[in-house]
Amino acid sequence: MTPVFIRLRHVAALLACAALASACERIGIPDPTKIAAQTEAEGKAIGSACRHAGRAIEDCFTLNQAAPKAAVFAGWKEMNDYMVENKIAEVTPILPPPPPPATAESKRKAKKAGADAEKAAEGEHGDADATAKEDSEAPAEPEPRKRRKIRE
Repeated sequence: MTPVFIRLRHVAALLACAALASACERIGIPDPTKIAAQTEAEGKAIGSACRHAGRAIEDCFTLNQAAPKAAVFAGWKEMNDYMVENKIAEVTPILPPPPPPATAESKRKAKKAGADAEKAAEGEHGDADATAKEDSEAPAEPEPRKRRKIRE
């Protein structure tokens, strides 16, 4: 074989690899650089939206724990500078802020309060409700399976 032919094979192989690598998104392989860029952009958008709504940066961190803090802060700061430069007033949100995520302690308290309320309800209604409750909690018998007719 001639050296030119070997070089052409190498070039063709490299071109084929480059073409296959560029189509990774089409076959479902995520690109980590694009995912990182998208996460960064979403964090900046969250931060700027929080600043525009007049929320403190700490509140923004609490309400958006999944977003990267550095990106949220960068967006918040950019929006703050933009609003000061252009003398833009904060927009008051119409909807109340969502409650902060439940902690393990608050979940335990809610579970205990629900159990206490259930016990109090049982005490008020007496044994008649307890019997009805036991009947309603009894497992239902499964329906018999229907058989298909076999075509001949």
